[in-house]
Amino acid sequence: MTTAIAPDMSAVALRYSTPIGGVAGTSFKPEHLQAILGAGRQRGFFEVHAENYMGAGGPPHRALEAIRRDHPLSLHGVCMSICGPQPLDKTHLARFRELVARYQPALVSEHLAWSTHETSFFNDLLPLPYTEATLACVCDHIDQVQDAIRRPLLLENPSTYVAFRESSMRETDFIRTVAERTGCGLLLDVNNVFVSAANHGFAPLDYLADFPLSRVGEIHLAGHAEQADDEGDLLLIDSHDGPVADAVWKLYEIVIRRSGPVPTLIEWDSNIPDWPVLKAEADAAQAILDRCGPATLTGDRHAA
Repeated sequence: MTTAIAPDMSAVALRYSTPIGGVAGTSFKPEHLQAILGAGRQRGFFEVHAENYMGAGGPPHRALEAIRRDHPLSLHGVCMSICGPQPLDKTHLARFRELVARYQPALVSEHLAWSTHETSFFNDLLPLPYTEATLACVCDHIDQVQDAIRRPLLLENPSTYVAFRESSMRETDFIRTVAERTGCGLLLDVNNVFVSAANHGFAPLDYLADFPLSRVGEIHLAGHAEQADDEGDLLLIDSHDGPVADAVWKLYEIVIRRSGPVPTLIEWDSNIPDWPVLKAEADAAQAILDRCGPATLTGDRHAA
């Protein structure tokens, strides 16, 4: 049985279908629902993984509707497999489209990654070589998604642990070209930049200097874990299971000084803390947005 949208949802959707400005938000976790509702309307926004709400109704939708009545929403897809060589899953895309129509989120995003192969589904966001062939495939898939949802998609830069000899262009060039060809926006995950830089031995500031900040519509911040690879060298994992690292906060402040205020999301997906701990991370991001946002914008920001 299909659950209808709550009668007052259309009016709420209209209120938050436009950009939300330079505010900080958090991942929405059901265990935080009562604490959030008890605090009343807040300045920030909440982000959910689309795949957790692809059923027709039930407790997940009731909780999300309660959050959505007072707060802007960001819908973040994790399983579209935009970078896979096979056609997009039509059923998955239809469900994604229905979620966008139902909740009219302020922000809609997906990953520069793939996670399916034929009938296999992987519980990870896998990298791809940056070539003309993969560029054409990614652009085609993004065009399909944007045609379906009738709005621009934000594409997130990946955290990576391997590189491909076949790559013929830098990641920043690949991402820039995708955005130019499709008209999509970008989601800049600063923690992903830090993780990839450590794993591949490049300078995160060099990456950010070459990243098309003018197209960034959302920023992600998260915690990461330290491990060792097979040779005993440091390996960072984009784990989302702890607070944002000091080095990532420093990079984030540099980005905001260059770009101006951009909606910023704290991701925390495992070892979930109590709500005040997660809220404090968002408050720290908001303080940077408020302090650095009015700074003079760089030429890159004006080059959209």
